[in-house]
Amino acid sequence: MPRPKRLRKVITPPRFKGFKPYGYYGQEKEAVVMLMEELEVIRLLDYLGMTQEEAAGLMMISRPTLTRVYEQARKKVATAFAEARTLVVEGGRVYFDQDWHRCLICNSTFNDPEKSPSAPACPVCGSLHTEQFNV
Repeated sequence: MPRPKRLRKVITPPRFKGFKPYGYYGQEKEAVVMLMEELEVIRLLDYLGMTQEEAAGLMMISRPTLTRVYEQARKKVATAFAEARTLVVEGGRVYFDQDWHRCLICNSTFNDPEKSPSAPACPVCGSLHTEQFNV
């Protein structure tokens, strides 16, 4: 019996829920679901230009595990692009490095480094209507 997967550390939650092909008018196919840890690996390696060792250390996983997650993520992006399918980012066994909140008014996400006992105000719109992220 394999051991259970460890949680993967994600620095920030994604600021979007997915992408949809623009200008494609054919029959819509089933969406490709990308896990949050797969998006985080692409962000760290391709966007920030980290080495695999640096990214694996930051996410608290081994380098071979990071390589497997990266391969899965690249395959999902390629499938979504090649087949004009919607790419949805959701799920995964992740945890965020700090307490994150979502504004119910403007839908922005932000962290609460002071860990205030009451709901923190949104830094974008100033609203007190916020909820804490639960992953």
